[in-house]
Amino acid sequence: MHYVDGFVLAVPKSRMGEYREVAQQAGEIWKEHGALAYVECVGDDVPYGELTSFPRAVMAKEDETVVFSWIVYESREARDEINQKVMADPRLKKEMPFDGKRMIFGGFKTLLEL
Repeated sequence: MHYVDGFVLAVPKSRMGEYREVAQQAGEIWKEHGALAYVECVGDDVPYGELTSFPRAVMAKEDETVVFSWIVYESREARDEINQKVMADPRLKKEMPFDGKRMIFGGFKTLLEL
């Protein structure tokens, strides 16, 4: 089964256009290096929960929106090789339009695929 990297981050609403451009380029680079899929989703129905929520998790401010994204790989080994190539790719060496310190990310083994 596939391996997935998942991300949740807060992006200033005023910078969503810039974020989309960066995400488009990043997705193309990940796919070029072997990722099977690259998906970026912008919050549409993400309420601020009393204890936990996507906005709370990334400390989203009033002028920010939550972005949820994931990248699919053939395996953990493929993910490790692809990410090494992506991180060395000079096309991604630029300032990001969000606060990376508040980004949540992690790698996940697939439990179920239908």
